[in-house]
Amino acid sequence: MLFNSQWLDLRQQLPWIRINNEKKALRALDGQKRRVMDKEMAHTLSRQIVEQIEQMHCFREAHTVMIYYPIHNEVDLRHLVHEYADDKIFLLPATLSKSRMEVRQYIKGEPLIKGRFGIPEPNTPAYTGPIDLILVPGVAFDHHCHRLGRGGGYYDRFLKNIKGAVQVGVCYDFQLHDDIPHGWRDQPMQRVVTPTQTIQV
Repeated sequence: MLFNSQWLDLRQQLPWIRINNEKKALRALDGQKRRVMDKEMAHTLSRQIVEQIEQMHCFREAHTVMIYYPIHNEVDLRHLVHEYADDKIFLLPATLSKSRMEVRQYIKGEPLIKGRFGIPEPNTPAYTGPIDLILVPGVAFDHHCHRLGRGGGYYDRFLKNIKGAVQVGVCYDFQLHDDIPHGWRDQPMQRVVTPTQTIQV
């Protein structure tokens, strides 16, 4: 019979547990780096990412674009809505339960309500039409376009069921790594955009 300490050591070597532990450590590290960023720096770097997105063919041709509401110094893409609301439909995610989110139209100038986790979201009906481009936040990405989210799995479950949309991750340069831990449930991106580069697989 294994002693408790031996069982714990063995358990830590199991692949999925090792991956989860590595994810937790990376979330803590990169999440803290992002949270303590200077606000002006976050704004400047966000605008650099927005400028790259504006030049992308998949954005210029997109009719419907899903973004997100930034929290804790995440890359801020709301400038796209301010500039292109007359030409494109923009969507924001809305969290419905512990395991599901939907998307709703983000109408410029209309007030948002606080959602399940206190994140602002539209008070509009669920959008069920096609989505051309999804701009995805993340705690970290890598050069193979793998994504590490906050741990709830909302985006992974949502993206798994979306067909035809170009999926692009956005992050600051310090959030881009050579390789990050990932499992079979984690949905990879087709591109990752930082202030200085675009990675594509």
